[in-house]
Amino acid sequence: MLGNMMQQPLLISSIIAQAAQLSPRAQIVSRRVEGDIHRYAYADCYRRTCRLAHALAELGAKPGDRIATLAWNGYRHLELYYAVSGIGAIVHTVNPRLFPAQVDYIINHAEDSLLFADLTFVPLLNTLRSRLPSVTRIVLLCDREHAPADAEFPYLCYETLLADKAEDFDWPQFDENTAACLCYTSGTTGDPKGVLYSHRSTVIHALATCMPNALNLSRQTVVLPVVPMYHVCAWGVPYSGLVAGAKLVLPGANMDGASLFELIEAEDVNLMLGVPTVWLNLLHELERSGNRLRSHVVVAVGGAAAPLALVEMLRERFGVYLMPLWGMTETSPLATFGTWREDMAALSLEERNRIQTSAGQAIYGVELEIFDSDDQPLPHDGRHSGALRVRGPWIMQRYYGADRDATIDGWFDTGDVATLDAEGYLRIVDRNKDIIKSGGEWISSIALENAALSHVSVREACVIGVPHDKWDERPLLLVVLQDGHTLDKNALLEHLSARVAKWWLPDDIVAVAELPHTATGKLHKVPLRAQYRDRYRGR
Repeated sequence: MLGNMMQQPLLISSIIAQAAQLSPRAQIVSRRVEGDIHRYAYADCYRRTCRLAHALAELGAKPGDRIATLAWNGYRHLELYYAVSGIGAIVHTVNPRLFPAQVDYIINHAEDSLLFADLTFVPLLNTLRSRLPSVTRIVLLCDREHAPADAEFPYLCYETLLADKAEDFDWPQFDENTAACLCYTSGTTGDPKGVLYSHRSTVIHALATCMPNALNLSRQTVVLPVVPMYHVCAWGVPYSGLVAGAKLVLPGANMDGASLFELIEAEDVNLMLGVPTVWLNLLHELERSGNRLRSHVVVAVGGAAAPLALVEMLRERFGVYLMPLWGMTETSPLATFGTWREDMAALSLEERNRIQTSAGQAIYGVELEIFDSDDQPLPHDGRHSGALRVRGPWIMQRYYGADRDATIDGWFDTGDVATLDAEGYLRIVDRNKDIIKSGGEWISSIALENAALSHVSVREACVIGVPHDKWDERPLLLVVLQDGHTLDKNALLEHLSARVAKWWLPDDIVAVAELPHTATGKLHKVPLRAQYRDRYRGR
């Protein structure tokens, strides 16, 4: 027997329509590419989104069309999120930090029909335009006053498109499983792969991540997503923020420490989301300037494990709680959270650090499991490590354009090696491709990096496995030093020996001026492994 409830589809257009009705004065603040700060209310955003929906129809956009964006975190990009999906088309957020050949590849693979771009990316489009046969029109996110003179291709101005359009729109109703958004993986070990989110998965993800045991979003939240809107939809904040009626602060292209601190202070931000590198750079800026974060701020860290040094610096210097979370493009992306628990105040610092350097616990809707090499589940004891698999209503089943599912018995294999403890706390031991196999044993590059980051001289650390004639692989530690410090290998090895097993200690340490990062801000180890592959030969 079925229930007798209405079958109202979960559609993205309903988020912004209801947000404008219930929280019309809630603010969206953006640092624009033009250099100024733009500020408007949800009600204004909704009216402009309606105008954009009319403009898209005028440009010939149809349900199912892929419409690309090359844009920073800003109000115009937010309008595209809602208008494109709202008419039944698919917003394809293109990561401009990929190599130009990868940008070319994913736009052509998606067969995007329209492309909307910030002014920053005009030089990139000058290079790529002739190689994008499916793109019929390019729209630059600007007004006529700021129209660029250096564009070598025909384009339309966004504000001109919107100027004469109606401020209401009759949003179509359709199946909630309709595709809404397309994001591609960073493609560090091959061509990027597309993940196609549905209206249903996006709305459920937004509702779930608002919960107190997740991002705890509400009308009292002032949220700064430093994670880009071109990367996994800024971890869903453009949707969950409006569901909750939160104030959104969008940093645009300026994600350096000084620019972020300016926004944090001016807008009284109390929740910030980004990868560890962003927050390490912010702390470096605070140390340089003498400025301070307010203690009511929560810093959410994902994309890589939260280094213990970052946890301790935020707590001890500013009284700020670092909340770990975990996810990936294929999980929409947020799946686990290490939120503050009331009993944490009574825990030892060691126990609190254990929680804050984990990846947190799964929220309702997400199931996690670890498997051995025979596909058998492993104990959740915090010691056994295995292949991490995940399933749930906002987890990918197959890649865009693929002819078969990417799941194993209904589970998606993340490519991570992980542990789960009795309370469900997840700890990523390493990526399968990054774990170091030495003498038949595993060395976690993540754990070794975090141990190095706790040394006063180290600003950034990267550990790679280097081929070794006797041990198969041995770790090499690459470090970026803090200003004014020089490399003292013996002191750093002594520091590490108190924190990791002796046989984990790197065979060598190299100081570098900078480390390469992927288009999503993670350490890019592939070129480093190629660069240093012969370092231990003959040893």
